Amino acid sequence: MTTTMKHVITALVQNVPGVLSHVSGMLAARGYNIDSLAVGETDNPRFSRMTFVVVGNNHILDQVRAQLLKLVTVVSVEDLSERPLVERDLMLIRIGTNKLPRSNALELAHIFRANVVDVHPESIMIEVSGKESKIEAFIDVMRPFGIIDMARSGRIALARAGDGSKNSAEES
Repeated sequence: MTTTMKHVITALVQNVPGVLSHVSGMLAARGYNIDSLAVGETDNPRFSRMTFVVVGNNHILDQVRAQLLKLVTVVSVEDLSERPLVERDLMLIRIGTNKLPRSNALELAHIFRANVVDVHPESIMIEVSGKESKIEAFIDVMRPFGIIDMARSGRIALARAGDGSKNSAEES
């Protein structure tokens, strides 16, 4: 029996025009659904790191890895799913402040270690980052205020250093 799970994969790619389109097109052409995708330049401007989440079993993961490695612009591919890692999503959410007191939203933002980044007489915009479960929980507690707009970045992740023992600050 094969188990379907979310695989967090990172690919170090050459930072050239068309790489994102090429990689995502290749995955789509083979029927692999990308659950989340984030891309950004590394400390070396010649390379970017793509972090994406693919849902599937180990066979699907092996296929995705093999297909990625065939692309000339892909330098390396790593599955972080089985390794200790630090992962974050970023979200901006605008909520209404007419249904419930603004102070309630501000208190909840504080509890979630979120930042208020814009204030309007009828709404506030809040920035929150963390694990996907934290983002989902924050969305749930904000629903009663009325979600006006929302944008999410997609997941970014890096493997922890060393043997995987926690020697850094605890994740929130």
